[in-house]
Amino acid sequence: MADVLESPVYARIYATIRRVPRGRVCTYGEIARAAGAGGPRQVGFALRHSFDRRLPWHRILNAAGQIRAPGASGARQRALLAAEGVRFTARGRIDLRRFGWVAPWPAGELPR
Repeated sequence: MADVLESPVYARIYATIRRVPRGRVCTYGEIARAAGAGGPRQVGFALRHSFDRRLPWHRILNAAGQIRAPGASGARQRALLAAEGVRFTARGRIDLRRFGWVAPWPAGELPR
């Protein structure tokens, strides 16, 4: 598995995640699009198997602006985001229009 996670696509996923600014969030799908990955699940796989403790994993959410991690991990993610100034609605969502970060398009691609 280490060989898979060291492939160019995973390097692009991690590089894109590192670009998400403090106090902003991004979706799994947006990271996948910007990194040229297979899709949101591949980004989730990359995050679950990363050993890089400096990777700002907590800034990545599902498409609805919700934390996907259950239990203590989800509570930790929420606390880290709140410490960065990210605010949650009463339903536990984050307003992606306000706090969302849109990753730049890869070279040679145009927005749809």
